[in-house]
Amino acid sequence: MCPAVPTWTLTTHELSLRYVWKISRNASSAKTNLVVKIEAKGFAGAGEAAPNTRYHETPELLQEQFAALQAAGLAAVNDLEKLDALLARLPVARSLSFALESALVHWLAARAGVPVWQWLGVPPPTSVLSTAFSLPIMEPGEVAGFLQAQDAFRFNMLKIKVNAAGGLELLREVARVLPNHAMLVDGNEAWEDADSLMLFLEQATALPGLYLRLLEQPLPAHCADDYRYLRTRTPVPLIADESVTDTADFSELTRQFHGVNVKLMKAGGYRRGIDLLRRTRSHGLMPMLGCMVETTLGISSAYQISALAKVHDLDGFLIVKDEPFGLVREKNGLLSMGE
Repeated sequence: MCPAVPTWTLTTHELSLRYVWKISRNASSAKTNLVVKIEAKGFAGAGEAAPNTRYHETPELLQEQFAALQAAGLAAVNDLEKLDALLARLPVARSLSFALESALVHWLAARAGVPVWQWLGVPPPTSVLSTAFSLPIMEPGEVAGFLQAQDAFRFNMLKIKVNAAGGLELLREVARVLPNHAMLVDGNEAWEDADSLMLFLEQATALPGLYLRLLEQPLPAHCADDYRYLRTRTPVPLIADESVTDTADFSELTRQFHGVNVKLMKAGGYRRGIDLLRRTRSHGLMPMLGCMVETTLGISSAYQISALAKVHDLDGFLIVKDEPFGLVREKNGLLSMGE
């Protein structure tokens, strides 16, 4: 039986990956994610933190911050107001902030006997959800074998991680193997300026069989002038990713991008993620819901608010070998909640 006074715990999960996950700034074959859990009054809630090195987050940092919260009275936190007050006194990494809020919301929803989406006040998610499937950076000669091994043909849209040096040849090979398949190209800030990116786009859009639907964060977030220049000239809609965390200047975003990829791990909580998605839509931008390399615990959290997004990139758990929770299933490129 869970105790009447909340018990908060943090556990680490060493996640082996099914293949080397390489993007423009790093590569890895394993990830260390953390799970926050609250138990009290016969109910439990859990939330996942996927530390992001782009924002200087590490598992060790999150463990230190959680210990500090414990020492500062985390055990007394049993509602969102108390959590907000504690985090105002002791700010933590955004991924840990999300894990804490997620665990608490799941516990509160369980106590209320309602689904998480209902407790949050958002529309219900659909029973099945189409997701993009991501390809890491690889040599062009590896593409055909990778697509075959991963049965990537079943996904309606592929997300291709690229860098400035080899992106064009990687796209050429993907388009050859899967002609006219919708692609979202993700640069993870790999290009240095608008001119070099425009040259890449001119060459890429001329590739036979390439259906380039979206282009995600090709330049560093600080290149505001370049993005303003690109927005009216690019042949492909631009999606913000690293340019949006838990804060966003939508007056600027509307001048730089056509859409926003919201990730709960970067937003720092359900409520902030929901606000960002709603503001994205209200400003005439395309709302997208993304993820990090996560287990189905984190993906199931995103699933709860998925009705607020138009495009979904929630395949992070498919990269994980021996995924531990089984909370989300995938079949024929469609996601559904597990039992």
